[in-house]
Amino acid sequence: MKAKAAFLSRLFVPPSREEAGNHLKDRRRAFCISAAMRTLRATFPHGGFFDSQTPRLHWASVQIMALDDDVVHRPLKRGAGSILVMEDNGTKATYAAFLSYNHRDVAWARPLQRRLESYRFPGRTVRSDGKRKLGPIFRDRDELPATADLSEAVKQALSKSAALLVLCSPNSAASPWVDKEIRLFRALHPDRPILAAIIDGEPTDAFPPALRDGVEPLAADLRREGDGVRLGTLKIIAGLAGIGLDRLVQRDAQRRIRRVMAVTLALLLIMLAFVALSVAALQAQREAERQRAEAEGIIEFMLTDLRERLRSVGRLDALTVVNDRAMNYYRDQGNLDDLPDDSLERRARILQAMGEDDIARGSLPAARRKFEEAHRTTTALLNDDPERPEWIFVHAQSEFWIGQVDQLSGQPDRALNHYWAYLHWARQLLQHQPHAARSFTEVGYALSNIASVQSEAKNDHGDAIRNYEKSLYWFQRAQQADPRSLTIRKEVAERHARLADVQYDRRDFQAAAQHRLEQLRLLEPLRREDPQNGDIAYDTLVATRSLARIAFETGETAKAVRLLRDAQIQSSALRRRDPQNQNWFEQHLRLLMDAAEVARVRHRGAEVHRLVDQARRIMHDASPNAAADPAFRITSIKRLDAIAQADNRALAKGE
Repeated sequence: MKAKAAFLSRLFVPPSREEAGNHLKDRRRAFCISAAMRTLRATFPHGGFFDSQTPRLHWASVQIMALDDDVVHRPLKRGAGSILVMEDNGTKATYAAFLSYNHRDVAWARPLQRRLESYRFPGRTVRSDGKRKLGPIFRDRDELPATADLSEAVKQALSKSAALLVLCSPNSAASPWVDKEIRLFRALHPDRPILAAIIDGEPTDAFPPALRDGVEPLAADLRREGDGVRLGTLKIIAGLAGIGLDRLVQRDAQRRIRRVMAVTLALLLIMLAFVALSVAALQAQREAERQRAEAEGIIEFMLTDLRERLRSVGRLDALTVVNDRAMNYYRDQGNLDDLPDDSLERRARILQAMGEDDIARGSLPAARRKFEEAHRTTTALLNDDPERPEWIFVHAQSEFWIGQVDQLSGQPDRALNHYWAYLHWARQLLQHQPHAARSFTEVGYALSNIASVQSEAKNDHGDAIRNYEKSLYWFQRAQQADPRSLTIRKEVAERHARLADVQYDRRDFQAAAQHRLEQLRLLEPLRREDPQNGDIAYDTLVATRSLARIAFETGETAKAVRLLRDAQIQSSALRRRDPQNQNWFEQHLRLLMDAAEVARVRHRGAEVHRLVDQARRIMHDASPNAAADPAFRITSIKRLDAIAQADNRALAKGE
């Protein structure tokens, strides 16, 4: 025990002072040592207050109260393990510690000061004065000039500090100011602890000379290879607070565990909330997608089955309502850029359907606007994914419809350009889907459109017949691929109608009649299968009227009269279905003019005038845009005038 007391005296008391011979101070110093020993025994009940590896005292777990002339002894709190450090005037020290360091090590000093000042003792581990924090740590922020002594501020801070904390490094070891601060602190407070914190280098290289005098202290090693920042900081805190290191580490670890648990619980709650929100958002997204899929499924039905049924019965008014509602749905979706590609493709098809209905009403400018908007959309889709068959198909339709408007507007060259582009995309579709009936029909449609321009605008009957025959071939292949399709079977019959028209223009009436009869033969089972289909009824009407004209041209007037009467009955039935359908309007007007011509040849003047007046009245009552082909109105007026004039001349001659 005496050896231990002597060792402690060497660590905390300067080797000599002028008052060393004073008997009273010797007694008080002895009392300090005795108090320190009692504290050590309380802190280390098993005698473990020496390091097991080196004979270094665990002074970081002890605080000593320096008793001077006017210091009053205050009893130790049982179990506190510390004695309050008082200033010479009996008041508490202003600073918990004075941080001595070389200014090259400021990157270590600043964070260490913050950690010490902000550290809060865990649980019931408190200082003897009941405070939960160490208190302020003094750190000199100004670098001293080379020739200056310690400033008054530094001296005052040293005199008011309960302990001295030295940041040890080769920089500190070489600093005379750090050494002076240590020696001054020992001179001012021989009984207050001096703590060392190694931040760089080994103790022999890092300790200032004043620390190497006497017994080398056990320092807190803040280096990564030593105690590390956290454990080293806890050692310093334990030394400053007079709390057992093991107890502090244990309580601090418990607090860290509680914090980790609290943070984990908070994160778990946040995660659960996030999961709940994600599930809700996912459900909302799925519901929105379900509603969108349901809405677009209805639109798809409107574009296909419903449209086909309405068109077959000639309800253009109902088709308009259907198209408007479909477009309103997409307008309500907001920015078109946010729509998925499938929705954009479906919207383009709606525009194409609306444009087709505009053509049927004779409104070509409105049709062109819709087709061009659809063309822009399908072009963008195709640029994004040029290999997707659906995009190829819908873009091919855009090319066809713009070509159709050009052809009806009397611009055959522009129409041909679009029809050739249509054929190009149809062949691209055939490459991607070589066995699909749709691929065959698209090639057939494109060839047929090219042939129509060659025949009607170019008078190139030879090329027109060849392209129509190729078109018939592709539709027959489509029928083989899908023999139950009513549409494909109707289009096969339509190719015979196109060939008949070209043969009629070539004055080959026999070939024309054969193709028309073949058309009627193919349409007859379709009429039985779907008697309300307006398209089939219209094709039958056109075929009947064409046969009547062939009969008239070949001199079979009676046969022509009979066929025209049948055609008029069919036309009247169609007009009753939908008076707004301009294609049906055109055929009805042509029938009246054909009948007037036949009546003139038969010298039925009154019937001629009745039919001509009826035709003119119908044209007068119709809208200016009536007829799908704008030129038809002009040619019809000229033809009616010619019939009336011929009849008047015949009447004047007395025929």
